[in-house]
Amino acid sequence: MAGALLTDLYELNMAASYLRREMTGEATFSLFVRRLPVERGFLVAAGIEDCLDVLEAFCFGESELAYLATLGFDDAAVERFANLHFTGEVRAVPEGRIVFADEPLLEVTAPIAEAQLVETILLNQLTFQTTLASKAARCRLAGRGRVELVEFGFRRTQGVEAGMAVARGSAMVGFSATSNVEAARRYGLRPAGTMAHSYIEAFATELEAFEAFARDFAGRTTFLVDTYDTMEGVARAIGVIEDLGLRHDVGVRLDSGDLAALARATRLLLDDAGHPDVRIFVSGSLDEHDVAGFVDQDVPVDAVGVGTRLGVSADAPYLDSVYKLVSYDGRPVAKLSTGKATYPGAKQVFRADGLVDHLGLAEEPAPPGTGPVLEVIMTGGRRLGPRADPVTTLGAAQARFEIDLAALPGPARRLRHPQQPTPTLTPRLRQLTDDVRAGLGPRTKHPAR
Repeated sequence: MAGALLTDLYELNMAASYLRREMTGEATFSLFVRRLPVERGFLVAAGIEDCLDVLEAFCFGESELAYLATLGFDDAAVERFANLHFTGEVRAVPEGRIVFADEPLLEVTAPIAEAQLVETILLNQLTFQTTLASKAARCRLAGRGRVELVEFGFRRTQGVEAGMAVARGSAMVGFSATSNVEAARRYGLRPAGTMAHSYIEAFATELEAFEAFARDFAGRTTFLVDTYDTMEGVARAIGVIEDLGLRHDVGVRLDSGDLAALARATRLLLDDAGHPDVRIFVSGSLDEHDVAGFVDQDVPVDAVGVGTRLGVSADAPYLDSVYKLVSYDGRPVAKLSTGKATYPGAKQVFRADGLVDHLGLAEEPAPPGTGPVLEVIMTGGRRLGPRADPVTTLGAAQARFEIDLAALPGPARRLRHPQQPTPTLTPRLRQLTDDVRAGLGPRTKHPAR
C-alpha cells in the first residue's frame, strides 16, 4: 500500500485550491465515530500502525503527477504536489484500547493541504480495522474464557489486506490462532487447520482418509467427522486413535448440523471409549451469539472456529466514522449541520477508573482522577522512535486491550442491547463550543445588498 493517489478526487481539488492561495496554516482534523452500531457497546482501536506507515511514505511519484495532469490539474498545481509530503503531528489512541462514540481515534495537525489529502486513507484503515477488532472482541466476551477461539475468516474476507487485518485484530483481542498462515508468520501467531471434506471424498472410504491423515500428521490430528454420517465418523475416528495410539493434540471437528446436540453425543462417545482428552472443535457460519449459546448451555465444545461473519463483521460491516476539521491557523472551527454538528478544537480523552471518559481540549490539564488516552505518536512526519516489529507491536496492543476489557462496565459488554457509555464534555470544551457556535451565527447569513 503506497501512493498519494489513494485518496478521493475532492481531496485533491481542495488541496490544490489551498496551495494555489498559499493557505499553508496548520489545520487539525479529528477522526472519530459519530454513533456506534446499535449492537455495539464499545469499539477497539486498531489500524494505527498501518496509518503511520502510510503517512511516513506519503508523496507523489512521477507517474502519479503525470496522471494528475490528465485530470485537468495545471502545471502549477502539479508542481506544488510534487513538492508535498506529510510533515505533521499525529496524536492517537494506542491500538487495543477501548473507545466510545465521539472520542477521537486519531487527530492530525499539519499544513492544511497535507492534512486534507490523507483523510481518505486514514478513514479507510482505521474504520475497517477497528470494525473487525470490535467484532472479534464480542466473540471474546461471548466465550467467557471457556472456549478457545480460532479465526477462520480469510477465505471470505473482502480482499487479502482484509484477511491480514482480521487475523491481527482477532489476535489483539484474545483469539488463540488463525487459519491464515501468512498472518501467523508475520505476527507470530499460532496457525491452525484441519482438513476439508474434499480430502475425505478423495479417498475410497472415510476410514482410509482418517488413517492417512493421522499417519501424516500424528502430532496434530483433528478429524473432520461430518462428511457422511457424523456419529459414524466419530466412531471411525476413535478407532483410528486407538489403532495408531494417538495421544497428543487430537481432536474431532463438527462443521454442520445441530452442533450443540452433535457435540454432546460426540463427547459421550469419546468419554465412553476412554478418550476424555480428545477435543471437540466446531465451525460453520458461527458468530458471537453462537459462541455465547454454547457457553450458556454448557455444550461440551473446546474450540470454535469463527470465520465469515467475523471476517466481514456481518451484523455491523461499517462504522459512522468521520474526519473533521476542528482548527485552522489558530482558529477553532465547528460544523453546525443538523445531526452532524462537531465540537471545535484539538481534543483529548481524559479517562477515569471504570472507563469513565471526559472529552476535553488537548491543551487543558487532565481533570482530577483522570489520565489522557490519546498519545503523540508522530512529529515532523516521522513516527516517534523506530518502528517496532509486528510481533512486538501486536503484543503491546494485546496488553492494552486486556487492561481496558477488565475495566469495561457490564452494560457495555452485553451482546444484545448494550448500553453505550458516552463521554461527558469538560467545562472548557463546552464553553469553547458555545462560543464558536455563537460566533458562526453571523457567518451563516448573507450580507445585505
